[in-house]
Amino acid sequence: MPDYSQFNIDRTHPGLWTITFNNPPINMFVNTTIVELGALVTYIEADPSVKVVVFQSANPDFFIAHLDVAKAAERPEVLGLWREFVLRLSSTPAVSIAKIRGRTRGIGNEFVLACDMRFASRQSALFGQPEIGVGLVPGGGALEWLPRLVGRSRALEIVLSGDDFDADIAERYGWVNRTVEDADLDSFVDTLARRLASFNRETLSAAKAQLNRFGTPTAAELQSSNDMIFPMLAWPDAQARRGKLRNIGYGVRSDFELNFGRYLPGFGRADDGDTDTQPG
Repeated sequence: MPDYSQFNIDRTHPGLWTITFNNPPINMFVNTTIVELGALVTYIEADPSVKVVVFQSANPDFFIAHLDVAKAAERPEVLGLWREFVLRLSSTPAVSIAKIRGRTRGIGNEFVLACDMRFASRQSALFGQPEIGVGLVPGGGALEWLPRLVGRSRALEIVLSGDDFDADIAERYGWVNRTVEDADLDSFVDTLARRLASFNRETLSAAKAQLNRFGTPTAAELQSSNDMIFPMLAWPDAQARRGKLRNIGYGVRSDFELNFGRYLPGFGRADDGDTDTQPG
């Protein structure tokens, strides 16, 4: 297995991989993140011993911040690689579990949606799809996964508001399997993962494949949202809104990244020349 710069893999327990994402300062998704995930899923698919994969973050405040859209735009094929990863992760025989602490927005939320199960810290997990506030739509799977999980009306609320949602609301909506007290999250997920790893891989895979008939998006559905993103970057509204990201702490640990959702309404005053981006 090759070395990964952003992921550490613990294979101590038989049949179980625990993969920790670490891309300081705030776990941004960049092009190499997506490339490394593609390589990881190749090894998951090829290893007949792996039954369960748990994804977690080394940063307690950020599970995954969001995609660095500017860097992604330098390599337009990256969203195609992302779509392939999502489809492969959801269909691989191994069961994937996201153990979520901190903020997970944009492609970060789309990542956990692609996992088979999601368990979140009641105290620290925060979810959101902020794309609408910067003149875009989610292009990495949220538009396909969310209606299946939470229903059309709640998916509209999540996507169109661009706001942050805490773990209790995410649980109530069916966005995550359940929330767990932060102090108990590690032991809860570890117990479940080891339980699953005690079962037969082929049986787990067969059950997952049958359930996938009713809950996973198709490649064509994911492609339709992928195809919207980079053309939208050229729209005047998107350019004006994204221009307001400058000099307010984008991509680093800052009040903006900690409270992304509160800032977005201020971006909407682009047409009248108001440059105030402080949260209301």
